[in-house]
Amino acid sequence: MKKTSIKLEFVSFNSEPGIKNIRESVFIKEQKVPEELEWDSEDSTAMHIIAKDKAGQIIATSRLLSNGHIGRMAVLKTYRRQGIGTDMLNKLLEKSKALGLNCVFLNAQTTAIGFYINSGFEVQGEEFMDAGIPHFRMNKIL
Repeated sequence: MKKTSIKLEFVSFNSEPGIKNIRESVFIKEQKVPEELEWDSEDSTAMHIIAKDKAGQIIATSRLLSNGHIGRMAVLKTYRRQGIGTDMLNKLLEKSKALGLNCVFLNAQTTAIGFYINSGFEVQGEEFMDAGIPHFRMNKIL
């Protein structure tokens, strides 16, 4: 598939309604995550990254918490497998290093384990369920 030209930006959750739209589309509608599990108090303090296509439409998002937890990685279905998630993850890893973090971690859906392994993450512990979806904890030393 052809690589889409994107622009990455760090934004706050409250200043960018597109974040909510992407996560509703991917997690709540597509993956059937209960809405009450998707939204939490971390959104207001997290550092969010968004990817915009050449038309300026938000097509992906993720977030970084101050403790090094990367999460809520969501790419609209039609834009997957084009390197957008990798680009966002790399930018989050750069930002984590700049913030002085020594390690980052995430809870990866089992279907995404390979994606994170390709970026240097390692599986930690046993599989667990989150919002009805199997996950593994993964971390990466920076």
